[in-house]
Amino acid sequence: MKAIILAGGRGKRLKPITDFVPKPLVPIKNIPIIEWQIKYLKKFNVSEVIICTGYKTKMIENYFKMKNIGIKIKYSIEKTPLGTGGAIKKAGKMINEKSFFVLNGDTITNIDLNKLKKKQNSIAAIELRTQYGILETNNEKILRFKEKKEIPDTWMNAGIYYLQKEILKELPTKGDIEKTFFPDYAKKGKLNTIKFKNTKWYSVDSFKDMEECSLEIEKII
Repeated sequence: MKAIILAGGRGKRLKPITDFVPKPLVPIKNIPIIEWQIKYLKKFNVSEVIICTGYKTKMIENYFKMKNIGIKIKYSIEKTPLGTGGAIKKAGKMINEKSFFVLNGDTITNIDLNKLKKKQNSIAAIELRTQYGILETNNEKILRFKEKKEIPDTWMNAGIYYLQKEILKELPTKGDIEKTFFPDYAKKGKLNTIKFKNTKWYSVDSFKDMEECSLEIEKII
């Protein structure tokens, strides 16, 4: 199996760190986000990773040149941002297999990729999470407080996809897959999902995310 990691973002919410290093190299417990992701993918027998990048690409390349990561790494370099759809389309030219995984570049999770492979063109879904406390009410009376972050039976895109190579021709040259291809395929009844309950999942997009993820990451991967 091959996997594409969408790592082209500038990570503006993690400034000033990302003024000096690209977001994929931002460390969690002294290991870059992207290295954690590769450790995760290796668990599911992914043998080659294509990193979609554009910002400070050389730093990422130089990092992996110094590491024996145990997996083949290629780069799909964007001179201008292509969006997630355009990035997958460009990187997909390096894939000969019939199917492949896609992982957002800031996602840390323990989602079982073997389950995701059960359906073609599928999106991993997790229960919607909120960082805010939830109130359970009756009319205008508060009955109890709930700090649980999952909102039952309301599902969100986990940023992990299992796609067929044949769809590459339908992706935009520039634009986000979430706004172009996915809505169109969903209308046609061709887009699937695998739902994951009680999973560990972090989108590392802020310093608070980094802090929370660092407390759990060694249990996740």
